[in-house]
Amino acid sequence: MLTVSSPGASGVGSDEVSVMEGDSVTLNTGVNTTRQEDFRWYYNGFRIAQINGDINKTCTDVQCNEDDERFRDRLKLDHQTGSLTIRNITNTDSGEYK
Repeated sequence: MLTVSSPGASGVGSDEVSVMEGDSVTLNTGVNTTRQEDFRWYYNGFRIAQINGDINKTCTDVQCNEDDERFRDRLKLDHQTGSLTIRNITNTDSGEYK
């Protein structure tokens, strides 16, 4: 079991989630909009996903951070909420997500 923490929807405090290896977890922003917003997700200070208000300018995993293939093909961004889903969790995914 590993722990993933992310800031609360209001940006105050944090939420911790315990996940079993091999499971998926969705980290929510608390935002729901009909227009494109700018969202950036960071894992322990490294950018791992981004939406720049234009669906064609979205990056996940190695597209955002070419030096790290940790999340290759395991990240999915929701373009309306900015929520990030991490599939097939491994022990090395434990950490802080902002």
